[in-house]
Amino acid sequence: MSILHAIILGVIQGVGEFLPISSSGHLVVIPYIFGWDYQGLNFDVALHFGTVLAIIAFFGKDWVTIIGDAISHHDETSSEYPKNLLWVLLVASIPAAIAGYFLKDLAEHALRNSLLVAIFLAFFGIILWLADAGNLGKRKISEIGYSRGFVVGIAQAMALFPGVSRSGVTTTAGMFFSLDRRSATRFSFLLATPVMIGAFLLTLRDFQFSTINFAFIIAVATSAIVGFLSIKYLLRYLERHSFLPFVIYRLALATVIMILYFTR
Repeated sequence: MSILHAIILGVIQGVGEFLPISSSGHLVVIPYIFGWDYQGLNFDVALHFGTVLAIIAFFGKDWVTIIGDAISHHDETSSEYPKNLLWVLLVASIPAAIAGYFLKDLAEHALRNSLLVAIFLAFFGIILWLADAGNLGKRKISEIGYSRGFVVGIAQAMALFPGVSRSGVTTTAGMFFSLDRRSATRFSFLLATPVMIGAFLLTLRDFQFSTINFAFIIAVATSAIVGFLSIKYLLRYLERHSFLPFVIYRLALATVIMILYFTR
């Protein structure tokens, strides 16, 4: 694999992991479009390690606060987050953990199909648009609670399938509960942290360290830097704008994939 391929795939992972466009779907589709060989599980693990670094770097201070509030004996919270947010996030992570345990092989092999990716991109893009268009944006993270959090966690479990988008489907679920765009997205990223770390640690046991080369290092660094910037600027963007550009992009990409699938 060339350094250029490593950089391109690192950018795709860093952008797609946090924007609602599906990183896993793009990692299936881009090699399909350009005829690149699949680089295997080891390279996927390397790319995901980069975005794990990104989310830890961006939300590190938030997690210190969230954990501190959870174990504190004081009733008041020291931030915008509710005191029980740690436990809400852990409860909301259960569906993805169960789905990952039972459906991981299915998602990684049987569903790595470009046509299915296109269908998921289009369908969940439309659902994102419906949630965004009808969103009243009144609730904050402090109002999410255990039951709403668990439902968002069920939505997160669907992101095992390439083309769904973990950040997209969890943000969609949050907006259906009338979280404003920024709060829904921020909760989505916080919810992603334990799942991303857990998934990375599970796949690490099958990682062959002998395969590490300069291209791997470049891919990790690229996905980490681009991932950090994606989080930062998406949250800033959503303070004033909607998800419509991402919906249009998903539908356009799904159309291109379908055309290529049926004409090749």
